[in-house]
Amino acid sequence: MFAIGVIAAAMAAVAYGVSTVLRALGARRVAVEMRENPASGPHASEGAESSTPSITSTMSTIADPAFLLGTLMVIVGFGGGALAARFLPLFLAQSIVAANLVVTALLGTLLLNITLHTRDWVAIWLVVLSLFLLGVSSAQHAVDTVERPFHWGLLAATILVCAIALISVYTLKKYAAIVGGATAGLLFGIIAIAVRVLDGMSPFNLVTILSDPAAWSIAVAGAVGFYVQTVALQVGAVNGVTALLVVFETAGPSLIGVLFLHDSARPGLAWLAFVGFIGAVVGAVLVAWYSTGDPDHFGEAPPEKGGWHRGREKLSES
Repeated sequence: MFAIGVIAAAMAAVAYGVSTVLRALGARRVAVEMRENPASGPHASEGAESSTPSITSTMSTIADPAFLLGTLMVIVGFGGGALAARFLPLFLAQSIVAANLVVTALLGTLLLNITLHTRDWVAIWLVVLSLFLLGVSSAQHAVDTVERPFHWGLLAATILVCAIALISVYTLKKYAAIVGGATAGLLFGIIAIAVRVLDGMSPFNLVTILSDPAAWSIAVAGAVGFYVQTVALQVGAVNGVTALLVVFETAGPSLIGVLFLHDSARPGLAWLAFVGFIGAVVGAVLVAWYSTGDPDHFGEAPPEKGGWHRGREKLSES
């Protein structure tokens, strides 16, 4: 079962990475179309340069063919992630799924013309190495039974995060991508926790599953998380949004798994698991830190300086 969980998590990482890039491509197409035809766009009265998301622009993005294909990949990723959450400690399952950041960064260079510098490659390989350390140090046993109050608490947390996410992405304007990526990560993390503790899976009982508050958490968190991530991709850089999503999607469930679900490392290798987990999170943070805050849907952003510089120093030269 441990091997199946690892394979499923890897499949989820690839599927989610492909999905993110395809959906970002859909957001770019819609942004370009709305700029070229501002009279028909949702921000016609505000000017073509408005970066504030709207429900209309989000719906247009969701209807794009590339976005729809990306949505199918989300379903594949969800299936792989669900299997991994059932068979692996959450800190291992979520860390492997977090490798979708690497897939997103690499595929983005081909489909979105994103340039990766030395600092980006270092951060990517830090994530890969950290995941290897986690895999080596993780115990194979995973507990998936908790008391019913935990299930209700998970649903309450889901509703709270959803409310914060939906309000924030349409009121924080230039910070919508940051909040959207972070809250989407929390919601996807909630899905992993809910799948892990879901009643009625073994033996399978549909009535038990549907009556479990954890199942409701999966449905609500999945729908809102998908929508909020879409808004974030409209107004933010794909690597930055994905990195924030990965950090919150990994850290939250990992902490819950250790505190409430008895996830653990192999005897004597707890330190290695800790190093691997911290390395994976730091690598994702570095990608977010070095990513631009602008979506650059129109290809107009000046090229960033290479090496280890974060800012766009060339901007002042133009």
